[in-house]
Amino acid sequence: MSETALIVRCPTCRKTVVWGPRSPERPFCSARCRQIDLGEWAAERHRIPAEPVAEWDAQEDGLSPE
Repeated sequence: MSETALIVRCPTCRKTVVWGPRSPERPFCSARCRQIDLGEWAAERHRIPAEPVAEWDAQEDGLSPE
């Protein structure tokens, strides 16, 4: 029984990537694309959809504001 290699697209540049041990940066095609994606998350250009949360009030919890 032969296994079919899973092929995915790099989320950054859309190149095809074979999902396996020979692609250590998977799902990215390269360390560069992985770093670009990390920068997008750090700059808050990517988000996970969620309901807005109320602002935390330190004084309500008996803590002094800094």
